[in-house]
Amino acid sequence: MRAMVLNGPGTELVMTDLPDPVPQQGQVRVKIGACGVCRTDLHVLDGELPHIKYPIVPGHEIVGRVDAIGSGVSNRRVGERVGIPWLGHTCGECFYCRSKMENLCDSPLFTGYTRDGGFATHTIVDADFAFPLGEVGSDEALAPLLCAGLIGWRSLVMTGDAKHLGIYGFGAAGHIVAQVAKWQGRSVYAFTRSGDTAAQVFAKELGAVWTGSSEMLPPESLDAAILYAPVGSLIPTALRAVRKGGRVVCAGIHMSDIPSFPYSLLWEERQVVSVANLTRHDGVEFLKIAPQAEVRTRTTAFPLERANDVLAMLRRGDLVGAAVLKP
Repeated sequence: MRAMVLNGPGTELVMTDLPDPVPQQGQVRVKIGACGVCRTDLHVLDGELPHIKYPIVPGHEIVGRVDAIGSGVSNRRVGERVGIPWLGHTCGECFYCRSKMENLCDSPLFTGYTRDGGFATHTIVDADFAFPLGEVGSDEALAPLLCAGLIGWRSLVMTGDAKHLGIYGFGAAGHIVAQVAKWQGRSVYAFTRSGDTAAQVFAKELGAVWTGSSEMLPPESLDAAILYAPVGSLIPTALRAVRKGGRVVCAGIHMSDIPSFPYSLLWEERQVVSVANLTRHDGVEFLKIAPQAEVRTRTTAFPLERANDVLAMLRRGDLVGAAVLKP
């Protein structure tokens, strides 16, 4: 197999020939058709997450077909198209797993972070963490649903019944969540980098009722806001934008430091909460809802060997929608 390998923090990925992985008990091997590129991949690249396993193959928005099956697997078949998400394994025994909070498992494995991921031609996945995708839609279009969509869905659920919803950072997750929110009857307010008119136009095309830069206040108070941009200074900004009793949901795995802010911003029962990973239930639920909401991902495909270029484009904010690598 071929893979783009990260050998250490802050280095570029290197195209490498590796032995074909062999699925062990409870696992399947997947021949990858497409893998989305996520901001979390930048955090892996920069060594901003703890306990990264080097060398590592990044990538955790994977769509492909099962081409080998390990012992003890009866729920997947060769040739079946599946999606592989960020959460790749849980212990099933800790307090969190036993309490239906497997996203907080004490001994998890994460695709493209603590086990090899999808910037490759093949990968291994626990069969129970491979979502069947059926045959509707292209691999390229489905790939962003496996993280941007799933984490986006979990963050949207955490906003409760918020009718006026702010989205800070209108990239891969934002453009998916905006479509689901509109389908649910919510009003979406899209916040982008200052001067990012392309993202603002895109948000309007997807039904946002208002767009503006992240430093601006919306024309009316929000019921809730979701932060996809990993910028800690946006937390007090979003708190200023939400009404009394409103909620700010932080949806990234990593964020820059949060600056100090006056208690008055948090008072009147405003809340700041975080989203950590996902559960398999999130995946099953969202993958049923996405076609009902007629979610359409906006993707740009690149060959696998251009992974470094694509990550640089993501860092600069040059992408609208989501980027996908194809072996």
